[in-house]
Amino acid sequence: MSKPIWSWILFFAIVIFLLILDLGLFNKKDHEIGVAESLKMSVFYIAIGLLFGVWVWWKFGHDSGFNYLTGFVVEKSLAMDNIFVIAMIFGYFKTPAKYQHRVLFWGILGVILLRGIMIGLGSALVSRFEWILYIFALFLLYTGVKMLFNKEIEDDDLSDNAILKFLRNHLRITEHLHGHDFFIKEPHPQTGKLHIYCTPLFVALLMVEIADVIFAVDSVPAVFTITTDPYVVYTSNIFAILGLRALYFALAAMIKRFYYLKYTLSLVLVFIGSKIFIGDVFGWYHFSSLQSLTITLFLLASGVFFSLWKTKK
Repeated sequence: MSKPIWSWILFFAIVIFLLILDLGLFNKKDHEIGVAESLKMSVFYIAIGLLFGVWVWWKFGHDSGFNYLTGFVVEKSLAMDNIFVIAMIFGYFKTPAKYQHRVLFWGILGVILLRGIMIGLGSALVSRFEWILYIFALFLLYTGVKMLFNKEIEDDDLSDNAILKFLRNHLRITEHLHGHDFFIKEPHPQTGKLHIYCTPLFVALLMVEIADVIFAVDSVPAVFTITTDPYVVYTSNIFAILGLRALYFALAAMIKRFYYLKYTLSLVLVFIGSKIFIGDVFGWYHFSSLQSLTITLFLLASGVFFSLWKTKK
């Protein structure tokens, strides 16, 4: 590991404390989270994530600090595209607003585990085969250009989704929700024996988890092209996602206002992917950690302001 074991213990202690605080205090009972509450929760999580970045800066140097903040911003911005998919999943399953936080909360546990596995594998590959960073960079360039020129409108009907069909063919799923339960026991319609059934709420949780894995295919290589330090990559990923899940309820309410943000995200991917070739391959210019962070923030801010201006009517 790139950092001492106590720094990992500190990070996981903070995350566990935040999760206990979330479920045990802030959202002990199922309720619909409004825009105001969502914004307050998000500000709290963003503040914690930025304070952790300041601590990384102070403890491990300004390069680690800038790389953490860049990874934090990139992960949060790329994950915003995931908001559109999560909203589509909740809409398809008609998930009541008061149960949506429960799905997102338990989903974050899966994210912590799955991102850890993906980042661990990525770190092992990069340490043994350094050239794989160029593969990551090419993939980011391809994805960014594809996003920039892709004008297809996403279909919000998941009926023909291959993953959902697979889940329905291999799981016992109830037709209706049963409160906030993910599993229930019901008699089999033919044998009468009790069997464990999944509720549509659990299927929505699985779809959210699968969507996150798909989006991680972009975001994890993006952060690895910023830094190969697994501690910085993992901590920036998790803190960004923790805050974004809190911000979901505010963003979902005004999702159409950020329509043009996807084009800015594509430019961010192109920049992150191309700077490796500009600096390491061709030797034209080496972007510092501060410059990378500044350019990323400028692109994202431009996309947000343009989207808000273009959709003001």
